[in-house]
Parts: sequence; structure tokens; C-alpha cells
Amino acid sequence: MPKYIIRGGRPVTGRIQSLGAKNFATKAMVAALLADGTTRLINAPRIGDVEITCDMLEASGAKLDWSMPSTLAIDAANIRSAKVPVPDSGSNRIPILLLGVLLHRLGEAHVPVVSGCNIGARPVDFHLEAAKMFGAHITVSDTGYHAVRKGRLKACHYRLPYPSVGATESCLFLGVLAEGTSIIENVATEPEIIALITMLNAMGARVQLMPNRELIIQGVDRLYGTSFEVLGDRIEAASWAALAAATDGDITVEGIDPSTLINFFGPFNAVGGGVEIEGAKSIRFFRRQPLKSTVIETDVFPGFATDWQQPFAVMLTQASGASIIHETVYERRFDYLAALSALGARTQIETHCLGSLECRFRGHDFPHSAIILGPTPLRSAGLTLDVPDLRAGLAYVMAAALAEGETTITSIARIERGYGNLIERTRGLSLAIGAG
Repeated sequence: MPKYIIRGGRPVTGRIQSLGAKNFATKAMVAALLADGTTRLINAPRIGDVEITCDMLEASGAKLDWSMPSTLAIDAANIRSAKVPVPDSGSNRIPILLLGVLLHRLGEAHVPVVSGCNIGARPVDFHLEAAKMFGAHITVSDTGYHAVRKGRLKACHYRLPYPSVGATESCLFLGVLAEGTSIIENVATEPEIIALITMLNAMGARVQLMPNRELIIQGVDRLYGTSFEVLGDRIEAASWAALAAATDGDITVEGIDPSTLINFFGPFNAVGGGVEIEGAKSIRFFRRQPLKSTVIETDVFPGFATDWQQPFAVMLTQASGASIIHETVYERRFDYLAALSALGARTQIETHCLGSLECRFRGHDFPHSAIILGPTPLRSAGLTLDVPDLRAGLAYVMAAALAEGETTITSIARIERGYGNLIERTRGLSLAIGAG
């Protein structure tokens, strides 16, 4: 399936099942390697990033079993290889997280350099510095990182320079089996991090999240297998919500905990969206009133998620007035606006901080603020859009559904990597999407 062909210009209605969150599932798979015994991940999504992570885990010697419906079983008893292969996609960020796990299990780790999606710098220096603080010796080369330990890793006190999700996960993996009590400050607190802490504690870890973004980790001698449910993907759910409001449609998303969208509902309602909680894991999204402009500033949790801004931007093309998005997490995340402009949107990218939040990109001339003028009708006369990254990819699908006419979307492997078999999964929606 090399491309999608989408015919848009009408309201999108219906129901869709949210996948398990890839941002948790792949990290939970890494955590499973720390256990003595088998770990079962319920609601694990069968998507590209999970399959790539499966390949890396199997390369280490772990045994994986998908025989139970929607459940991935991981047995790490026979881990033998400290060398992490380069992921097939070249962009999966899991290898750096395997560094701490393999140090515990094998005493060393060989981790390749990978880039991640092209949305700005995603350095691994926080991860490497954390490993050093726990007692690892790191050698850096052009192709990757070699980490070794002498004896057991030792607990440490470390303050993250920025509340990075990945670096927080690395500290958790390094700390749970280290000797002594670690205190990690300025950690990320996203719902996926909370779920990971909960899972590790269910495996026998002793982790406490304290006020002011502080983790206290009391190292234990061993962890045990567990069964744990992968939470629904809040990023995907927000995309369907924005699509419903943008097209004046009505979409119900199932399999999503409303509490994970706590800081999406307010801005969504302010623009003119409507929310109806139908059950413990079912949310209806629609347009309650004519859409109006707003100011959005992304930030680490509990701020507005950086992965929500792309679908929000598509919705804001239909809002009356001038909207502003100030991106404070990644410095280059507006490349997708060129595609919206090609469909008729009026957008402008600025290097200034167009917002009130403290921003680490201030004065560095990064294109990290955007102005969107609306409402503008989107139209496509056989336009082809090439997907630049995973999250922008679903925004392209939304824009094509909103635009009158037929749009072709290429490089869709980047979308399928995070959202699975999208054509089949959207059968319950009035979304005219097919394979090309």
C-alpha cells in the first residue's frame, strides 16, 4: 500500500476504536526485559513501531508471543545479546532506552545512533549523563554508544536539565535495579510515565512520584513478570476530535480514558468543540458552536501536548480570526504547514516566541511559532502530499478529509508506523479513504 487516496469536503461521522498508546506500549516492552518471568501487555497495538521494537527485543534473546488476542507476552529469561540492532525504520527511539536494561541484565550495551522523526533535535545526552551518574562507563563513536558497568549500578541523585519523557524513562530503568535510593528531579509526568511507574511497581519496584517533579527510586534485587493493560492513545483520540470539529462532523472514540485528555478538553471547548463522555472509555466529539481563533502553547505535561498541535492546526484553519501556536517542546515542528497552505490555508511561521510561556528557544531563531488565519476553505485538485513524520501524517489525513476534491498522500509508512491499518480501522467513519 504505497499511498492513500482521500476524497474530502464533507462532515466525518461515526465511531472508531482507539489503539493502545504506542508511546507507552513500546516503553512497557522495554520494562518487561527487567523481569524474571513473563510479562503480558494487554491491548498492545499491532503497529509498525511495536513490530520494530519486537525485532529489537528478539535480537537480544527475548521470546515474544502474540497468540492471545490483543495481548503480547514477553519472556526475557534468555537475554544474551548486548548489541541493539539499528531499527528497520531508522527512526525508532527505543534503542537508547535499552541501554539501562541491558546494563542491568548483561553488564554492557551497544546502542546505535538513531534520529527519530524530523521535528527538531532529540539529543541523547540526558540519557547518557544519567547512565554515567548511575556508574556506567560510556564510550561514544560515530555509529553509537558502548556502555559497561563494573559491579552493580549505584543509586544517584540527578536533576534532569529538562523534563524529558525519554530521559525520565531511562532514569526509571536505571534506578529500579540499582543499589540504594535514587532521587531524580525535574522528571516528566505524562500519563504514559505514570502508567510506566505503575507497571514497574506492579513488577516489584519501589518508585514514588513526589511533588515538584521528583522521583524517589529504592533499588530492588529483582523484578517479576506482570500483566498490564496498555492505556488508549490520547494523541490519536485528540486527532479524531479535531477532525470532527473541523468538518462539522460527529466522531465517537472508544477505548480512551477521558482523564488522559484533561488538558485537551479546555482548549478544544474554547475553540468551539463539544465533548460528551459516553462511558468509562468512550468519548463523543463534535462541533458545539462556530469555531473561533485561540492561542495554544505546547508544553510538557500537564501542559498542552506537542503532539496535539498538528491536528489542532488543521481545525484552526476553520476558526474565525487569527490563531497562534507557540511550540516550546521541539524547535522545528511546523514543516507540515506548507501542505496546509498548498490546500488553501493561510499560515505564517515566526522565529519569535508568540506566547507567554517561558521558552528555551527564545532568541535562537528557531521557527517555533505559527499564525493561522481563518476560516479558509481547503481545496485539492489532485494534490499529492508527502508525509514528513508520524504525527504530521495523521494531520495530513485530516486536512485531506476537510478539503474538497481528491488528495493523494504518500510515504504513508510513517503513518502506519503509529496508527496501524488506518484504512481498515476507519471503516466505521464516513471517511472516504482508499489505497493507491
